[in-house]
Amino acid sequence: MKRLILMRHAKSDWKMDQPDFDRPLNKRGQASATALGKWLKDNDLHPDEVLCSPSARTKETLQRLDIPDAPTHFPKPLYLAERADLRHALQAATGDTVLIIAHNPGIAYFASDIVEEAPNHDRFEDYPTGATLVVDFDLNSWIDFDKGTVKDFVVPRELT
Repeated sequence: MKRLILMRHAKSDWKMDQPDFDRPLNKRGQASATALGKWLKDNDLHPDEVLCSPSARTKETLQRLDIPDAPTHFPKPLYLAERADLRHALQAATGDTVLIIAHNPGIAYFASDIVEEAPNHDRFEDYPTGATLVVDFDLNSWIDFDKGTVKDFVVPRELT
């Protein structure tokens, strides 16, 4: 059994004088990321590996989740990754419960690609900031994953 926790970064700041890569979270995003970390803990969702885009907003989201002791990697292709980049990153994972933190629109397309049945949630298709999908796969390895079973889907507004 393998589990993927697929999270879009929390709400970022849109200051005009910063490159996109360097944008931090805004106050709402900071609160959302903290709430998502609590939600992960409350639901016994403990990743044993993290793959995170190297952008400032994804790194800050990860920091505020407060995940202890999981090996963490920041592959450059996860910055503004398309669905193929996300698939490739996951195929290289070695953990049984992997958290990926990345960006739209790639993460929304990837989420739709990997679920047998989409969750009954009006925000799944647009995958807003902080959206988090939990999917289980009946696998021994990430190499040949296809469609999994949705266990949960949440957006930060439901938590704050």
